[in-house]
Amino acid sequence: MQLPSLGEMLACVETPLFWVGALTAASLTLWLVRQLVAGFRIWVMGNGDLLSPKLGKWAVVTGATDGIGKSYAEELARRGFSMMLISRSQDKLDDVAKSLESQYNVETKTIAVDFGRVDIYPKIEAGLAGLEIGVLVNNVGISYPYPEFFLHIPNLDNFINNMINVNITSVCQMTRLVLPRMVERSKGVVLNISSASGMYPVPLLTVYSASKAFVDFFSRGLQAEYKSKGVIVQSVLPFFVATKMTKIRKPTLDKPTPDRYVAAEVTTVGLQDQTNGYFPHAVMGWLTTVLVPINLVIYFGMRMNKAQRGGYLRRRKLR
Repeated sequence: MQLPSLGEMLACVETPLFWVGALTAASLTLWLVRQLVAGFRIWVMGNGDLLSPKLGKWAVVTGATDGIGKSYAEELARRGFSMMLISRSQDKLDDVAKSLESQYNVETKTIAVDFGRVDIYPKIEAGLAGLEIGVLVNNVGISYPYPEFFLHIPNLDNFINNMINVNITSVCQMTRLVLPRMVERSKGVVLNISSASGMYPVPLLTVYSASKAFVDFFSRGLQAEYKSKGVIVQSVLPFFVATKMTKIRKPTLDKPTPDRYVAAEVTTVGLQDQTNGYFPHAVMGWLTTVLVPINLVIYFGMRMNKAQRGGYLRRRKLR
């Protein structure tokens, strides 16, 4: 029996290989077109007037006196929401409230509480009573004063409790207080400000990174639970923004001002359940979660934070 020649064998598989290649190319083209259309919809067209007082007269922002929280308060007031501002300093709250009233002619209320405590929520609940809340921004948060190994963190026991209370407990408790009335009215938006540090472990910022991972998972789980009830819960994961907490003084394209970041982020609400909020950050998020192996991300995070830790400790010795 004569065996088929190489040419005959290639001829037998030529047609199947052609169709496999054609289908693969078509699938990749379709995927690329869908990604481009989705990107145009999110980053160019945006969500229109989704965030408006039609959701409810009031917007509530925690950590509203500085940085991203203050920018959310200004953006929502500009859109016509009456503002409930919650933060620690009554003086700063009064300053922000007066500014919003004069610039946007909106009603404001304030509640001064320390989110590091767990006995504050009856006071907040009383302050929110009777308000038709359309938007809740769970923004309050704290990070490390400088990158540090877990066991070397000063006053570690208090640090752990404070980090959990501010970054995790506040998100759960504020959502508990606000979500029921949103569900009753079948409309409302909850924006939970996580961090790109919650997308993967960040050594020397381990507790902060883990707390922000909780916020991300909590938000995505709630979105699955309540989207059929008409409520939007969005996880927001910014990279660096020029705020007091990040200690970045000079904004750049990839490190925007809080105002620029928030203006971009609010256009993604209703379009992305989980968002980096700002197009350059979305590119960075895709690169660090899809293209770069997570072990490499952790390695470079460790190197960067060790360098920052060393610089901080050297400067402290020179004082």
